[in-house]
Amino acid sequence: TCGECIQIGPQCAWCKDPGFKPSRCDDRDSLEKAGCSPLGIENPRGTVTIDKNKPVTNRKIDGGQNLITQIQPQKLTLNLRSGESQKFTLKFKRAEDYPIDLYFLMDLSDSMQTNLENVKNLGTELARAMQNTTKDLRIGFGSFLEKLVMPYILMTPKYLKNPCFPNDCSPPFSYKNVLNLTDDGALFTQEVSKQKTSGNLDSPEAGFDAIMQAAVCTEVIGWRNVTRLLVFSTDAGFHFAGDGKLGGIVRPNDGKCHLENNMYTMSSYFDYPTISQLVDTLSDNNIQTIFAVTQQFRDLYQELSALIPKSAVGTLSTNSSNVIQLIIDAYNSLSSEVILENSRLPENVSISYTSHCKDGVSEEGENGRKCSKISIGDEVMFDIEITAKGCPSKGKSETIKINPLGFSEKVEIVLNFICECECHKDGILNSPECSDGNGTLECGVCRCNEGRLGRLCECSQDEVPTDDMDAKCRMDNKTGICNNNGECFCGTCECRKRENPKEIYSGKFCECDNFSCDRSNNKLCGGHGQCECKKCICDANYTGSACDCTLDTSACLTSNKLICSGRGICKCGVCKCTDQKYEGQTCEMCPTCSRICSQHKDCVECRQFGMGSKKQTCEEECRSFNITLVKTKEELPQPNDQPINICKERDIDDCWFYFTYATKNDDNIDVFVAEKKECPSGPDIIPIVAGVVAGIVLIGLALLLIWKLLMIIHDRREFAKFEKEKMNARWDTGENPIYKSAVTTVVNPRYEGK
Repeated sequence: TCGECIQIGPQCAWCKDPGFKPSRCDDRDSLEKAGCSPLGIENPRGTVTIDKNKPVTNRKIDGGQNLITQIQPQKLTLNLRSGESQKFTLKFKRAEDYPIDLYFLMDLSDSMQTNLENVKNLGTELARAMQNTTKDLRIGFGSFLEKLVMPYILMTPKYLKNPCFPNDCSPPFSYKNVLNLTDDGALFTQEVSKQKTSGNLDSPEAGFDAIMQAAVCTEVIGWRNVTRLLVFSTDAGFHFAGDGKLGGIVRPNDGKCHLENNMYTMSSYFDYPTISQLVDTLSDNNIQTIFAVTQQFRDLYQELSALIPKSAVGTLSTNSSNVIQLIIDAYNSLSSEVILENSRLPENVSISYTSHCKDGVSEEGENGRKCSKISIGDEVMFDIEITAKGCPSKGKSETIKINPLGFSEKVEIVLNFICECECHKDGILNSPECSDGNGTLECGVCRCNEGRLGRLCECSQDEVPTDDMDAKCRMDNKTGICNNNGECFCGTCECRKRENPKEIYSGKFCECDNFSCDRSNNKLCGGHGQCECKKCICDANYTGSACDCTLDTSACLTSNKLICSGRGICKCGVCKCTDQKYEGQTCEMCPTCSRICSQHKDCVECRQFGMGSKKQTCEEECRSFNITLVKTKEELPQPNDQPINICKERDIDDCWFYFTYATKNDDNIDVFVAEKKECPSGPDIIPIVAGVVAGIVLIGLALLLIWKLLMIIHDRREFAKFEKEKMNARWDTGENPIYKSAVTTVVNPRYEGK
């Protein structure tokens, strides 16, 4: 059908013209070339329609509510065709004064006494500190401890009344909602001031129970559809699913709200939530979590935060201002990153993201979902591509949502799937063309009524008891219906006719024909056989796939009735020489056999020149040689167009003579002999003697010149050495060692040189 055709791929189109014979499902160009009219081609395309496109804003106007828009557009409708992608762009702009709901969830074990004092003034101070971020802040408070069963809590009456005896503590509890979300900072201070710590036995706490209830009890807590922050403060670890078995609690947490009078009443009935259950709940309720914990447990909650999208971890301090700064820093860190998340996709639908963040940075894949370091007023873009790979089984329309994690706004996307062609609506019920009204004529083909089968609804299910008649018209799963050479009518193949009436399809599945056999010399079966079911049936004395191999060996016989001269086999009327040295029509020639010339030499020499070793027996042994005389070797026949061998041999006078030979089928040898021989001439004595004498004289002169040159060089070196020594000679003056002067000099020791 047309609907099935267009679901194969975006390149497929359908021809709805009546009487169109070729395949109706093909690409558009092929259908037009096959004769389908342009108006008869069904080729629906997908579209993107923007239904709501409110521009992004920077802050609320005139104190109005819900006027801030951070993502654009807000609603789209996509018409999807199988295999064809539809693209659109989302814009996100972080706005100023975006409303915030902050719920402070605190561990009230006795070790948190100091931290409780710091939280009492948190409401007013936090509202003042976040003036630059938002002026619409609501804050609430809740506390948790542990499940009221052993071994978590000591169940004695005294302990249940005051677990910190002799100090004053409140009775133990699992989770209680102390204050709903409010914009009254004074009320927050008043209610938190009333709280007292409590005590339990083990170190981990029931924090997961508290987070689950605070997240799902939306109406009780008072969550708005704005940015939701949950600040989780503790100095201990946490219990998770499975730990409840210690207290005999095995029922999995149901993820529902169980608050009565703001107290969690099912802590002793349901186990702690799993981490994945907690992650899904926080994500579904669009809650961002800030873990404010002591340094000792920071690494533990850092690992937990890695599993929870849009969560942060900070170190809890005893200073209230540090706690406020921790919350502000964590909020800014979470808000500066936008991560797009989509709801569950329908069957056979995929989605991909490409982000265009600040400074021209673009990412694809999983990184294409997010942008970081976004300040208030910054705009980022996301290119989103949605592709359907078929039509879903449930209905024709699906709705998905895309939202930035941690923000309340969502983009609604309605997906409509193109599963049928437009011509489907114009079907003619009970059309006469469908076997006298047994079907609906739709898009040029018949859609059969119940109980009817076949291309034209010509078959009855009673006659052909099968839902898939085409299966009976296929040889196997790898072949088409009737091998694409015919039509299936009621489970039987009717082969297609060819333009040439002599060319016929045949066989149960139209698998045979009489025109697809191999050809030789452009003739079917070489003109020596008949084509039956794509194979040649050869005439007598012929074989081969194209009947082009004759079995007649007459062309391979020599005059002595030998096949291929006894040196080969006759294959298809042609000699195939088994000895690679021989060639020729009957393997009679051996161009590379050098001994042949030597064997013929004596006969040629005696027949032509009357000399040689066979001079006496020439007539008897050389009678098969037919000698033809030419004057010079240049006139000898050349082996261009005929198998001729050229020989050069030396006679008894040391002269060279030339001849050619060719062997005939009757074993006679045709020999052409050059009359002129090439004899070596005697040596010329005078030039030889003159050359020897001249050589001796020249060698002597050369030796004399070399000796004279060496002597000159030696003399010049000696003279230069003499001159050098002469220049360096000098007279030395010496003193007589026995000579003494007659003059004596005496120095006055008191003389001072004045």
